[in-house]
Amino acid sequence: MPELDPTLAVLVFSSVAAFAAGLGSLPQALMGRLPLRLLGWSNALAAGLMLGVSYALLDVGLPDRATVVQGGLGAVLGLSATRLAHLLTGTEGTDLNRLGEAEPAYGYQVILVNALHATPEGVAIGAAMLVSLHFGISMALALAVHNIPEAMVLTSVLASRHVRVRHAAALAVAVNANQVLVAVVTFALVGALPFLFPWAVGIAVGALIYLVLAELLPEAYQQAGHTGIALVTLVAMGIVVALGNAS
Repeated sequence: MPELDPTLAVLVFSSVAAFAAGLGSLPQALMGRLPLRLLGWSNALAAGLMLGVSYALLDVGLPDRATVVQGGLGAVLGLSATRLAHLLTGTEGTDLNRLGEAEPAYGYQVILVNALHATPEGVAIGAAMLVSLHFGISMALALAVHNIPEAMVLTSVLASRHVRVRHAAALAVAVNANQVLVAVVTFALVGALPFLFPWAVGIAVGALIYLVLAELLPEAYQQAGHTGIALVTLVAMGIVVALGNAS
């Protein structure tokens, strides 16, 4: 059986990650309005998976002191760019607990938040695929699973605004479309210019950790307390780290 072309692999598995977000609408379709505690655990699961991907990328992507310095600078750049993007789009501090919010701008803010999350995830997939095909697939699948609970929160917010579940599912996939584009561009650009690899790793990790600490975990703590959220986050992170080491 011929080996999958690397670029095609990036396209296929980043697309799998994006389309997995559509599965986040199933709980809403089956259960109706979801309890806040369940949404909190969903945010915790998403946060843990993002932290796991970040750790795995750091572990394999920055093997020596020189690359650590470049990765650290990249992390500052990724964090700063993510924060700036939130400020420019007016999504800084968007509260995803306002399920009954009727203001039209709020719905657009929630969609933008999810689209902004997808961008560094695309960088992470592209960079991981440059390490090895198996490692890249593992990280892409981890982010695919991550997209499901994240989409549960988005779908719940949209459903509270009387958006049909199938339309919410389509939107959940659509806001992750840039994940595919960014993954392919990262893979192609960094593959052509290998000295950018530690920078790409740093950008992805800095942005992902910022999103976890500034958005996902604070939301989760509001929705479901602290102890359970911490446990779910750590278990999810550990699973991804184990998968990364196995690759």
